[in-house]
Amino acid sequence: MEFTAGDVTLVGDLRVPEGEGPHPALVFTGPFTGVKEQVTGLYAARLAEAGYVTLAFDHRNFGESGGLPRRHEDPQGKLQDLRAAVSYLRGLPSVDGERVGAVGICLGGGYALRFAAFDPRVKVFVGIAGAYNNPYAMRAGMSDQGYQEALASFSEVLERQDQGGEVEYLPAVALSGEAAMPGDEPFAYYGTDRSAAPSWVNEITRASIRELITMDNMMGADFLSPKPGLIVHGLVDRFCSPEGAEEAYKRLDEPRKLVWLDAKLHIDLYDTEPYVTQAVTETTTFLTEHL
Repeated sequence: MEFTAGDVTLVGDLRVPEGEGPHPALVFTGPFTGVKEQVTGLYAARLAEAGYVTLAFDHRNFGESGGLPRRHEDPQGKLQDLRAAVSYLRGLPSVDGERVGAVGICLGGGYALRFAAFDPRVKVFVGIAGAYNNPYAMRAGMSDQGYQEALASFSEVLERQDQGGEVEYLPAVALSGEAAMPGDEPFAYYGTDRSAAPSWVNEITRASIRELITMDNMMGADFLSPKPGLIVHGLVDRFCSPEGAEEAYKRLDEPRKLVWLDAKLHIDLYDTEPYVTQAVTETTTFLTEHL
């Protein structure tokens, strides 16, 4: 199915549970570079089985959705996409428009948090293996000098593009060499048949990395109240830090819940059992009470 966010056409998979509606509904946003046939699609299918109308879609610039430049991370655009997705859901006769939640996985955890905090139509937030980006943490992890050097390098890229140069890309994943997500763990998911999706391409704009280190999605934790928030996270996670999940939780007000799963890899919560079932079970329990 298709819907629009401004002048951008977005493509998604709508799942409607069996039984008489209207049903509560969930909108999904997922990992960096991800498309709807991957992580968000898996969770959307599982939660549709639990009785929720679910919408997993390709954000602008990715997958089957429109938008330029292709495969560019657009934080404000993603928030617009989520707003349009909720508008679409609330217009469906199968959906109870007063019972809509936002679920984010990986980078989508931060987007879902920020979006839910500022859209009164969204009644509950769930973050799974979430990345709650904020520039303070990024700068602390890189050092002041390293952070400024990174900003300078990305400004050079954008200036070349502003002056008519082609959009610059780098691999999304690679076992060795330069990549947005280097190393064996991201490659184990995106670089193999494990995540196979016709619309996923192993590249991302260089300027997307600038967006990752300058966005502040953590601020959503300060504004979510009085809405309920659930954070599900692995005890060990080299890519979306448990410390970040704990900080987001501490900045939430009640009602809130933090669940630690005994996972050893970030991508365990993408598609690996028993972790996906554990995350789905915690989510459905929380939503039953709060949505």
